[in-house]
Amino acid sequence: MATGQPATTPGGGGSPALGNHQPANLGDILERVLDKGLVIAGDIRVNLLDIELLTIKLRLVIASLETAREVGINWWESDPWLSGDTTRLQRENRELRARVEELEGAEDRAVIEDRHRD
Repeated sequence: MATGQPATTPGGGGSPALGNHQPANLGDILERVLDKGLVIAGDIRVNLLDIELLTIKLRLVIASLETAREVGINWWESDPWLSGDTTRLQRENRELRARVEELEGAEDRAVIEDRHRD
């Protein structure tokens, strides 16, 4: 621009352009966020007369699966509800129920034996 006028954005909006930046569309922004990742963190506290009644800690991570893996976040791979491995959960549930019944039965037998001793 030899005239000494500042560069303007495409479309003639009249505002000076900042470098060679093009207007970003939503797809470009989303691609950039997923590629780099985005972390939003915040705490909510509810106090009444200087007594803390409730604290909520919010942590939101937005990233592509590849980016998350690169930083060590991969909890969805071992979560049986997300990985489809519900049969393992069902088996563990049956085993735990059987163990609880066994322990409750042993406790009931011990109570009966104590009553007979008295």
